[in-house]
Amino acid sequence: MAFSVEVEEWVGGIWHRFITRRASPEFPEARVELADMQRSLAVLFRALGGASGVELAAASARELLLRRSLLQQVAGTCQQAPVAWCDPGNLRLPASLAVFPDVALNRELYRWLALLAAHAGPMRHWGRDNQRWTAELLERYPALRKRYQRLVEAMLPLRPAPEQMPAEEAALERALRQALRQPGSVDKFPRSERSPWPLPLWLYPPQRLDDPQAASLEDSEEEEGVGLKPPSEEGKAPRKRAERVEENTGKGGLLLFRLENLFSWSEHVDLDRCGDDTEDLDAARVADDLDHLSVSRKRSSKGGGLKLDLDLPSAENDDVPFGEGIRLPEWDYRKQALVEDYVLLQPMLPRDAEPKSLPLHLAPLARRLRRQFEHLRNDRQWLRQQPQGSELDLQAWLDFHVERVHGQCVERGLFMDMRQSRRDLACLLLADLSMSTDAHLDDEHRVIDLIVDSLLLFGEALSAVGDPFALYGFSSLRRNQVRLQELKTFRQRYDDTTRGRIQALRPGYYTRMGAAIRQASRTLAARPQKRKLLLLVTDGKPNDLDLYEGRYGVEDTRQAVIEARRMGLLPFCITIDREAGDYLPYMFGVNGFTLIHDPKQLPFRLPQLYRQLTQP
Repeated sequence: MAFSVEVEEWVGGIWHRFITRRASPEFPEARVELADMQRSLAVLFRALGGASGVELAAASARELLLRRSLLQQVAGTCQQAPVAWCDPGNLRLPASLAVFPDVALNRELYRWLALLAAHAGPMRHWGRDNQRWTAELLERYPALRKRYQRLVEAMLPLRPAPEQMPAEEAALERALRQALRQPGSVDKFPRSERSPWPLPLWLYPPQRLDDPQAASLEDSEEEEGVGLKPPSEEGKAPRKRAERVEENTGKGGLLLFRLENLFSWSEHVDLDRCGDDTEDLDAARVADDLDHLSVSRKRSSKGGGLKLDLDLPSAENDDVPFGEGIRLPEWDYRKQALVEDYVLLQPMLPRDAEPKSLPLHLAPLARRLRRQFEHLRNDRQWLRQQPQGSELDLQAWLDFHVERVHGQCVERGLFMDMRQSRRDLACLLLADLSMSTDAHLDDEHRVIDLIVDSLLLFGEALSAVGDPFALYGFSSLRRNQVRLQELKTFRQRYDDTTRGRIQALRPGYYTRMGAAIRQASRTLAARPQKRKLLLLVTDGKPNDLDLYEGRYGVEDTRQAVIEARRMGLLPFCITIDREAGDYLPYMFGVNGFTLIHDPKQLPFRLPQLYRQLTQP
């Protein structure tokens, strides 16, 4: 019996693979993965005018009402199709393309979609808008015409023949073929009960539950935040198709059967009916397996009652706030304006922070760093183009000679002199303390442990060189709870009190970078030094529970960095996020950040980076 079951499963597997392969319209041997082209497509999209804050990622398959062949109905395929779409914050392309039997054509299709998305705007009509965008793109870049025609000529034979379709669907198919050959020539498309066969050369309208950034502020404030685990290191899952449904409590309805007809179980069953409110470890895996998600929103009543936010600890266990908080603006890229007094930043001190000495495992490295940085305190440097000095400045003499030959002689000093240099600079370090820093790198190290060690060694090095510096940490829970941990101000000494505050740090909450950078910029800009360095240590991109997610958070952080540069500061980001190359160049500039590939090297690399950034 077991043997027959195994044979049946084996035969069934062979039949499934055979019928699926025969019914599929794709060419698996020529498949191209988005992951292999994602970096180059992002560069192409932004080079042709696409917004830098737009996230490029994989799109999930979309269910379309297609007319399938008998073979496809038997195989159960072609019910869903991955299509490309974009909106102001996202560009979603199919996770893989196997539309053409040629790999080069599939790669070219990816590039065309990126170019079309860079030129696209809000979609009001699927057919007319795609024609208009295509025509404008080909008119602006005539070199693309041959590539576009090659894609069209290769695609038309793969589409269903109009002669084998019902009249309404055939008319729509002919109109689409005409629109592909001559973009802009079709103004009115025939109606059809069935969707046309997927058109990979065009963009589709966004299909999302709701725009979280367009949600009203009241809704975002009322809904409770749900802490989700960050995506796995293997890659980001494509977005799910979703719909908003009304909450059904199951209390209504009419009983339409007789209860005495139900069978009963009279024997005792040893069943534990205790409620289990622990975290479901398989929830993420189950969500990945689902193609369609239904979400309901439960509105809380406006009446009296006790409202608890379980994300925040009680006042007895939380860090110690001081002051009434600081109101700060926030950049809304949709309005292209700063929203004044939108964020409330609360300065805080770590609770139960007792003075402590430097941990023993950091003592040897701290001694070595102190010796290295003490040399910078008494560092002597050569000053060029001096009217008198101990050495001849050969470069200044060569410049003088060339200018004299060309009749443009300018008086300049021709000597070099060794003099004591004065380090006229100040530094403020801002550390990310969000819940993601609680992640383990291995069995012994967490990200927060490395950040604590980095702050301690950074303080030892800068106290040795004598540069004024300040240390802060930050996290957030929506816009009215941005937490700024004060570890050391410019006026305070670096001593055991500061070391105790650093070692008392605890990770939690989220990462509203813009508000923290703005407050740090104000503090640093008030210093009298000429050179001012603002360092940010983080392990991920900006995010929060409300609308501060995706492009909104990236754009606000970028605007905060621009404001810091206008104040005369030098912002620089140090990260251990391997995906930082996708968003940090836009936020901090190409030369405004560095990636630490081995996070365990962060405590040692941070003082060295400071030394490199502050070299005259």
